Amino acid sequence: MPIRLKPTFADRLTSADRALVGVWTAASSPITAEIMAGSGADLVLVDGEHSPIGIDGLMGVLQAIEPYDATAVVRVPWNDAVIIKQVLDAGAQSLVVPMVSTESEAIAAVQAMRYPPRGIRGIGSMLARASRWSAVPDYVATAHELVALAVQIETVEGVANAAAIAAVEGVDAIFVGPADLAGSMGFPPASEVRDAVVSVIEAGRAAGTPVGVNAFAPADADHYLAAGAAFVVVAADVTLLAASARAAVGRLVPTDGETGTY
Repeated sequence: MPIRLKPTFADRLTSADRALVGVWTAASSPITAEIMAGSGADLVLVDGEHSPIGIDGLMGVLQAIEPYDATAVVRVPWNDAVIIKQVLDAGAQSLVVPMVSTESEAIAAVQAMRYPPRGIRGIGSMLARASRWSAVPDYVATAHELVALAVQIETVEGVANAAAIAAVEGVDAIFVGPADLAGSMGFPPASEVRDAVVSVIEAGRAAGTPVGVNAFAPADADHYLAAGAAFVVVAADVTLLAASARAAVGRLVPTDGETGTY
């Protein structure tokens, strides 16, 4: 029986009548991924860069998100054609490629996402979940319409090249990483980092390319949304769990000589 794949990240952005809201899953757990997918978020970003998840674990996480309305977006560990091929074959439709700082790096990411003659992705979909083992009709011919790419700007160089990156055909969105960007800028005052992020948002809007940003602090999320961000990512499963656990225990366990509430 033919299978129809879910809308991609790019599809969600195109059809949205408001900014999208995303959350991270970084626990490498289908259970926490499913909890995050059921949160009401539009996007669940699966972190393959800073979490221990591998290809085997990724497939289970994607399967856990699949029944929900949330769109899964997988961040690969690096702009590497082999890794991108494997993640796509595992069934990820929407990818974030980190540390893209130049137009040529963005073009390389696009090429890795697409089959020849549009790109260099290796053809093996009949063996893979990407095509649901050949249950998606004409997958190879239509795969470029079934996947989406966001590139992550996280450096001073990337900010300077934001307009050129946003103009690359096949880049469906730009995602700004303020933490690495702050490091690249030498950890200046937060206001300078926010200004750099807004400059990327403006460059993307000028090119017609949606721009989003990691913004765990509500004030930052509000600031970037007011500046025209198309999506914000506002929380992660591991940070929510850690903060909640510490708060629950800290109410009762003495700290620095203080007496807990019993």
